[in-house]
Amino acid sequence: QSQQVIAMTLSNSSLAQQTLVVIGAGSGIGAAVARQAAARGARVVLAGRSPEALQRQQAQLPESACSIAVDITDTASLQALFARVGAFDHLVISAGPAIAAKPLADTDLLDAQRAFEVKFWGVWRAVQAALPTLAPQGSISLTSGLLSRKMVPGQVLKTTLNAALEALGKHLAKELAPRRVNVISPGVTATEAYAGMPEDAREAMFARTGANLPVGRVGQPDEVAAAFILAMENGFISGSLIDVDGGGLL
Repeated sequence: QSQQVIAMTLSNSSLAQQTLVVIGAGSGIGAAVARQAAARGARVVLAGRSPEALQRQQAQLPESACSIAVDITDTASLQALFARVGAFDHLVISAGPAIAAKPLADTDLLDAQRAFEVKFWGVWRAVQAALPTLAPQGSISLTSGLLSRKMVPGQVLKTTLNAALEALGKHLAKELAPRRVNVISPGVTATEAYAGMPEDAREAMFARTGANLPVGRVGQPDEVAAAFILAMENGFISGSLIDVDGGGLL
Protein backbone atom coordinates (compact mmCIF):
# COMPACT_ATOMS: atom_id res chain seq x y z
CA GLN A 1 0.00 0.00 0.00
CA SER A 2 2.80 2.42 0.85
CA GLN A 3 4.38 1.79 -2.57
CA GLN A 4 1.04 2.63 -4.20
CA VAL A 5 0.88 5.90 -2.28
CA ILE A 6 4.42 6.77 -3.37
CA ALA A 7 3.62 5.93 -6.98
CA MET A 8 0.47 8.10 -6.86
CA THR A 9 2.44 10.96 -5.31
CA LEU A 10 5.10 10.80 -8.02
CA SER A 11 2.53 10.61 -10.80
CA ASN A 12 0.81 13.71 -9.37
CA SER A 13 4.05 15.67 -9.26
CA SER A 14 3.99 19.06 -10.95
CA LEU A 15 7.07 17.87 -12.86
CA ALA A 16 5.07 15.20 -14.70
CA GLN A 17 5.13 15.85 -18.46
CA GLN A 18 7.44 18.84 -17.99
CA THR A 19 10.89 19.21 -19.54
CA LEU A 20 13.94 19.66 -17.34
CA VAL A 21 17.47 20.53 -18.50
CA VAL A 22 20.24 19.57 -16.07
CA ILE A 23 23.69 20.99 -16.85
CA GLY A 24 26.23 18.95 -14.93
CA ALA A 25 24.19 15.75 -15.14
CA GLY A 26 27.08 13.39 -15.80
CA SER A 27 27.64 12.58 -12.14
CA GLY A 28 26.98 13.52 -8.54
CA ILE A 29 24.22 15.92 -7.60
CA GLY A 30 23.19 16.70 -11.18
CA ALA A 31 22.75 13.01 -11.98
CA ALA A 32 20.70 12.56 -8.80
CA VAL A 33 18.43 15.47 -9.77
CA ALA A 34 17.90 13.89 -13.19
CA ARG A 35 16.95 10.53 -11.64
CA GLN A 36 14.51 12.02 -9.16
CA ALA A 37 12.87 14.27 -11.74
CA ALA A 38 12.50 11.38 -14.19
CA ALA A 39 10.87 9.31 -11.43
CA ARG A 40 8.29 12.11 -11.14
CA GLY A 41 7.44 11.92 -14.81
CA ALA A 42 9.62 14.71 -16.16
CA ARG A 43 11.29 14.53 -19.54
CA VAL A 44 14.93 14.99 -18.63
CA VAL A 45 17.68 16.41 -20.82
CA LEU A 46 21.09 15.55 -19.39
CA ALA A 47 23.80 18.01 -20.39
CA GLY A 48 27.49 18.23 -19.57
CA ARG A 49 31.03 17.98 -20.89
CA SER A 50 31.42 14.20 -21.13
CA PRO A 51 29.19 12.34 -23.63
CA GLU A 52 30.25 9.03 -22.06
CA ALA A 53 29.26 10.08 -18.54
CA LEU A 54 25.94 11.45 -19.79
CA GLN A 55 25.15 8.23 -21.65
CA ARG A 56 25.85 6.17 -18.52
CA GLN A 57 23.33 8.25 -16.62
CA GLN A 58 20.82 8.23 -19.46
CA ALA A 59 20.86 4.43 -19.48
CA GLN A 60 19.29 4.50 -15.99
CA LEU A 61 16.40 6.75 -17.06
CA PRO A 62 13.19 6.28 -19.08
CA GLU A 63 13.33 6.35 -22.88
CA SER A 64 12.07 9.94 -22.90
CA ALA A 65 15.41 11.12 -21.48
CA CYS A 66 18.16 12.31 -23.78
CA SER A 67 21.73 13.53 -23.36
CA ILE A 68 23.51 16.41 -25.11
CA ALA A 69 27.16 17.35 -24.67
CA VAL A 70 27.67 21.04 -23.89
CA ASP A 71 30.52 23.35 -22.94
CA ILE A 72 29.25 25.82 -20.33
CA THR A 73 32.14 28.15 -21.11
CA ASP A 74 31.08 28.46 -24.76
CA THR A 75 28.07 30.59 -25.71
CA ALA A 76 27.57 28.94 -29.11
CA SER A 77 27.56 25.49 -27.50
CA LEU A 78 24.89 26.59 -24.99
CA GLN A 79 22.78 28.22 -27.70
CA ALA A 80 22.93 24.99 -29.70
CA LEU A 81 21.83 23.01 -26.64
CA PHE A 82 18.72 25.09 -26.02
CA ALA A 83 17.87 25.32 -29.71
CA ARG A 84 17.87 21.53 -29.81
CA VAL A 85 15.81 21.21 -26.62
CA GLY A 86 13.17 23.74 -27.68
CA ALA A 87 10.57 24.96 -25.19
CA PHE A 88 11.24 23.69 -21.68
CA ASP A 89 10.17 24.26 -18.07
CA HIS A 90 13.08 23.99 -15.63
CA LEU A 91 16.82 24.60 -15.71
CA VAL A 92 19.18 23.10 -13.12
CA ILE A 93 22.88 23.97 -13.18
CA SER A 94 25.21 21.94 -10.98
CA ALA A 95 28.36 22.11 -13.11
CA GLY A 96 31.46 23.29 -11.30
CA PRO A 97 35.24 22.95 -11.40
CA ALA A 98 37.46 21.16 -8.89
CA ILE A 99 39.05 23.81 -6.68
CA ALA A 100 41.99 23.11 -4.40
CA ALA A 101 42.17 24.85 -1.04
CA LYS A 102 44.81 27.59 -1.15
CA PRO A 103 45.32 30.92 0.62
CA LEU A 104 45.08 34.07 -1.47
CA ALA A 105 48.87 34.48 -1.55
CA ASP A 106 49.28 31.08 -3.22
CA THR A 107 46.30 31.24 -5.59
CA ASP A 108 47.20 31.73 -9.23
CA LEU A 109 45.00 34.44 -10.72
CA LEU A 110 44.51 32.47 -13.95
CA ASP A 111 43.30 29.45 -11.97
CA ALA A 112 40.83 31.67 -10.12
CA GLN A 113 39.62 33.19 -13.38
CA ARG A 114 39.16 29.72 -14.90
CA ALA A 115 37.03 28.68 -11.92
CA PHE A 116 34.84 31.76 -12.30
CA GLU A 117 34.67 31.10 -16.05
CA VAL A 118 32.91 27.79 -15.35
CA LYS A 119 30.79 28.30 -12.25
CA PHE A 120 29.92 32.00 -12.46
CA TRP A 121 30.25 33.19 -16.05
CA GLY A 122 29.19 29.73 -17.23
CA VAL A 123 25.94 30.08 -15.27
CA TRP A 124 25.53 33.62 -16.61
CA ARG A 125 25.92 32.36 -20.20
CA ALA A 126 23.64 29.38 -19.65
CA VAL A 127 20.80 31.47 -18.23
CA GLN A 128 21.10 34.00 -21.06
CA ALA A 129 21.00 31.22 -23.64
CA ALA A 130 18.04 29.52 -21.92
CA LEU A 131 15.74 32.54 -21.62
CA PRO A 132 14.29 32.52 -25.17
CA THR A 133 12.86 29.01 -24.68
CA LEU A 134 12.37 28.78 -20.89
CA ALA A 135 8.67 28.78 -19.95
CA PRO A 136 7.32 32.06 -18.51
CA GLN A 137 6.28 30.14 -15.38
CA GLY A 138 9.44 28.03 -15.33
CA SER A 139 12.27 27.87 -12.82
CA ILE A 140 16.03 28.07 -12.59
CA SER A 141 17.99 26.35 -9.81
CA LEU A 142 21.66 27.10 -9.24
CA THR A 143 24.27 25.45 -7.01
CA SER A 144 26.54 27.25 -4.56
CA GLY A 145 28.01 25.83 -1.33
CA LEU A 146 28.22 26.54 2.39
CA LEU A 147 31.67 28.13 2.09
CA SER A 148 29.96 31.23 0.68
CA ARG A 149 29.02 32.08 4.26
CA LYS A 150 31.47 29.99 6.29
CA MET A 151 34.89 31.58 6.43
CA VAL A 152 37.60 28.91 6.29
CA PRO A 153 41.28 29.79 5.81
CA GLY A 154 42.50 28.64 2.40
CA GLN A 155 39.03 28.68 0.82
CA VAL A 156 39.01 32.25 -0.49
CA LEU A 157 38.24 31.16 -4.06
CA LYS A 158 35.27 28.93 -3.18
CA THR A 159 33.96 31.58 -0.78
CA THR A 160 33.99 34.43 -3.26
CA LEU A 161 32.79 32.30 -6.17
CA ASN A 162 29.80 30.87 -4.30
CA ALA A 163 28.91 34.22 -2.76
CA ALA A 164 28.86 35.82 -6.22
CA LEU A 165 26.65 33.03 -7.53
CA GLU A 166 24.20 33.46 -4.65
CA ALA A 167 23.96 37.19 -5.31
CA LEU A 168 23.31 36.48 -8.99
CA GLY A 169 20.54 34.03 -8.11
CA LYS A 170 18.74 36.48 -5.84
CA HIS A 171 19.00 39.27 -8.39
CA LEU A 172 17.64 37.07 -11.17
CA ALA A 173 14.67 36.05 -9.01
CA LYS A 174 13.58 39.70 -9.20
CA GLU A 175 14.66 40.42 -12.75
CA LEU A 176 13.25 37.27 -14.38
CA ALA A 177 9.95 37.10 -12.46
CA PRO A 178 7.49 35.43 -12.78
CA ARG A 179 10.09 32.79 -13.53
CA ARG A 180 11.43 31.52 -10.23
CA VAL A 181 15.15 31.41 -9.40
CA ASN A 182 16.63 29.67 -6.36
CA VAL A 183 20.08 28.63 -5.18
CA ILE A 184 20.80 25.32 -3.46
CA SER A 185 23.78 25.39 -1.09
CA PRO A 186 25.16 21.92 -0.27
CA GLY A 187 27.65 21.06 2.41
CA VAL A 188 30.24 18.32 1.92
CA THR A 189 28.54 15.63 -0.15
CA ALA A 190 29.90 12.21 -1.08
CA THR A 191 30.12 12.60 -4.85
CA GLU A 192 32.57 11.83 -7.62
CA ALA A 193 34.09 15.26 -7.05
CA TYR A 194 36.39 13.55 -4.55
CA ALA A 195 37.24 10.60 -6.80
CA GLY A 196 40.76 11.92 -7.32
CA MET A 197 41.62 11.24 -3.69
CA PRO A 198 42.83 7.79 -2.58
CA GLU A 199 39.87 5.85 -1.20
CA ASP A 200 41.21 5.62 2.35
CA ALA A 201 42.02 9.35 2.44
CA ARG A 202 38.60 10.18 1.02
CA GLU A 203 36.75 8.07 3.57
CA ALA A 204 38.86 9.50 6.40
CA MET A 205 38.01 13.02 5.23
CA PHE A 206 34.29 12.20 5.09
CA ALA A 207 34.42 10.69 8.58
CA ARG A 208 36.35 13.65 9.98
CA THR A 209 34.00 16.17 8.39
CA GLY A 210 30.88 14.28 9.41
CA ALA A 211 32.01 14.05 13.02
CA ASN A 212 31.94 17.86 13.20
CA LEU A 213 28.41 18.16 11.84
CA PRO A 214 25.24 18.06 13.95
CA VAL A 215 23.90 15.16 11.85
CA GLY A 216 27.14 13.20 12.33
CA ARG A 217 27.88 12.47 8.67
CA VAL A 218 28.39 14.04 5.25
CA GLY A 219 25.58 14.31 2.73
CA GLN A 220 24.50 12.06 -0.10
CA PRO A 221 23.68 13.25 -3.64
CA ASP A 222 20.02 12.21 -3.38
CA GLU A 223 19.59 14.31 -0.25
CA VAL A 224 20.84 17.43 -2.01
CA ALA A 225 18.86 16.57 -5.15
CA ALA A 226 15.67 16.56 -3.09
CA ALA A 227 16.15 20.29 -2.47
CA PHE A 228 16.27 20.93 -6.22
CA ILE A 229 13.04 18.97 -6.64
CA LEU A 230 11.44 21.09 -3.92
CA ALA A 231 12.58 24.30 -5.60
CA MET A 232 11.07 23.17 -8.90
CA GLU A 233 7.81 21.77 -7.56
CA ASN A 234 6.92 24.48 -5.04
CA GLY A 235 5.64 27.46 -7.00
CA PHE A 236 5.88 29.77 -3.99
CA ILE A 237 9.65 29.45 -3.55
CA SER A 238 11.71 32.08 -5.35
CA GLY A 239 14.80 34.07 -4.43
CA SER A 240 15.57 31.50 -1.77
CA LEU A 241 18.90 30.10 -0.64
CA ILE A 242 18.24 26.53 0.42
CA ASP A 243 20.91 25.05 2.72
CA VAL A 244 21.42 21.28 2.63
CA ASP A 245 24.54 21.02 4.74
CA GLY A 246 23.83 18.83 7.76
CA GLY A 247 23.98 21.89 10.00
CA GLY A 248 27.40 22.90 8.74
CA LEU A 249 26.68 26.62 9.06
CA LEU A 250 25.72 26.38 12.72
